[in-house]
Amino acid sequence: MKKKILALLLAGLMILSMAACGGNDNADSADAGNDTPASSDDASTPEEGGTEATGSYIIGICQLMEHEALDAATKGFQDALAEALGDGVSFKYQNAQGDANTCSTIINGFVSEGVDLILANATPALQAAAAGTSDIPILGTSVTEYGVALSIDDFDGTVGGNISGTSDRAPLDEQAAMIKEWMPDVQKIGLLYCSAEANSQYQVDVVKAALEGLGCTATLYPFADSNDLAAVCTTASNENEVLYVPTDNTAANNTGIIDNICRPAKVPVFAGEEGIARGCGVATLSISYYDLGRTTGEMAAQILSGEADIATMPVAYTTVTKKYNADICEELGITVPEGYEAIEAAA
Repeated sequence: MKKKILALLLAGLMILSMAACGGNDNADSADAGNDTPASSDDASTPEEGGTEATGSYIIGICQLMEHEALDAATKGFQDALAEALGDGVSFKYQNAQGDANTCSTIINGFVSEGVDLILANATPALQAAAAGTSDIPILGTSVTEYGVALSIDDFDGTVGGNISGTSDRAPLDEQAAMIKEWMPDVQKIGLLYCSAEANSQYQVDVVKAALEGLGCTATLYPFADSNDLAAVCTTASNENEVLYVPTDNTAANNTGIIDNICRPAKVPVFAGEEGIARGCGVATLSISYYDLGRTTGEMAAQILSGEADIATMPVAYTTVTKKYNADICEELGITVPEGYEAIEAAA
């Protein structure tokens, strides 16, 4: 009797177990019928800043810091490359927040990920990229002098190997002449720049020689970083009639400091590029960093498509435009020479 009862209990448990399994199958089927089936595209949806693995190029962008000129160069690069390759390209953008060591970390990450091309925006980013890989194509932009940045003696315009790019170098002798055009009687000119930026040093050395050739006294005022910019700028404005600031990333990121010192002191500032002139300057012979970025993007498209060999691709340059800051000129009572156009307000 006990055996029969035990057998009945076991049979009941088996029936309940089968029913439960059947119920789960039916629930899964119902849920599947209500969901939209996942497409193959959904299955490979990239993470933000990434790209699908099939049939596309991944571009790593290392930008030294955020400021108007570098941002415009990156935007121009992305726009041009997207127009050329459409959905076949995507970007991994990283900002080093002004730290050269962070540039190296970013580049090493790109190399580990196996990106197809690296955009190095500004000199420290280019230097980090050159040290980080000799295989992945590297395009620099917002770099003034590649020979200086990469310690190339007798640079002839082509880096070779896996590196090329675009230069933001404006004619430095013409920038020196611009100061005399605006202020013919000026004698004492201070050159304010960040000593940590090799290309800033290069620019002020050239401009200093050109100004001295025009009969001026030109004095260098280097600052190590943004922490001592105010003190150095104050000294420079007290000791000179005019200041000149080259295409310098640290200065570009701190134009408010320069303007708050120089404008009340009635000391005009002439700048190496438009973003600095907009923030604190009177005038500039400036390039368009957006156009510079577009040129770099067009170079990238040629490299990725196999139309050009980066090893033989010369560094590209762009034209300059004469521009002035209307607000500062009016406040300082400076007459604008013919041939200059007003800088538009920042968007």
